[in-house]
Amino acid sequence: MNLANKLTLARIFLVPVFMLILLTRIPKYGDYLAAIVFIIAASTDGLDGYIARSRKQITNLGKFMDPLADKLLISAALISLVELGLIKAWVAIIIISREFAVTGLRAIAAGEGVIIAASKLGKYKTVSQIVAIVVILLHDFPLSFWKIPIGSFLLYIAVGFTIASGVDYFLKAKKLLNNS
Repeated sequence: MNLANKLTLARIFLVPVFMLILLTRIPKYGDYLAAIVFIIAASTDGLDGYIARSRKQITNLGKFMDPLADKLLISAALISLVELGLIKAWVAIIIISREFAVTGLRAIAAGEGVIIAASKLGKYKTVSQIVAIVVILLHDFPLSFWKIPIGSFLLYIAVGFTIASGVDYFLKAKKLLNNS
């Protein structure tokens, strides 16, 4: 197993660690510790892809596990934040539903021998989701002093990118879907 795949698996193994830290409500600095674990896990996403491409070590395992790891991490964070009352359930449902829909679309395309590559909108979506989740985990730090709900604002931006990138994927696959 190459380094890129090990990083992807590490991201998956960090998901329950993140959830355990966040949901056990460790007094004082628990949310900050959860944010640190989340940031470490999220940072492996770009790193594993860079390593795989630069070393020409792209594998079928990596192609399957990398998007799965991303979905597990983001879904776990969103569901945990809903559980804690920090975000609205509809936000999590929109984001997670888009992930299922695009994954299904890509599976249909792969069955037809068509690869639907990740788009720039998809990358913006991922970054915006990660940033919003981190800011929410940090309780809007550093703007919490002024009671500015920056985390919520950023999460709504992430929802916008989520919807736009989902629509983009389906528009790119319109011909494929019409032929199915």
